[in-house]
Amino acid sequence: MSQIIYPEQSYKIMGACFEVYKEKGCGFLEAVFQECLEMELSDQGVPFVAQQKLNLTYKGRPLKQTYAPD
Repeated sequence: MSQIIYPEQSYKIMGACFEVYKEKGCGFLEAVFQECLEMELSDQGVPFVAQQKLNLTYKGRPLKQTYAPD
């Protein structure tokens, strides 16, 4: 079995996810959970960048379009 690379950080992130689920339950759109998780991560002092846009390339050339992962 492989080891978790950042166990303390992983524990905090998972705890934040469980806290949001415990508070909100299920059935909401992803945007609601995204906003709640941002608040919870901030409350727990976990640094993050929400939906940071990523630059894309095609055959080594930059695209005008960016990608914002969930």
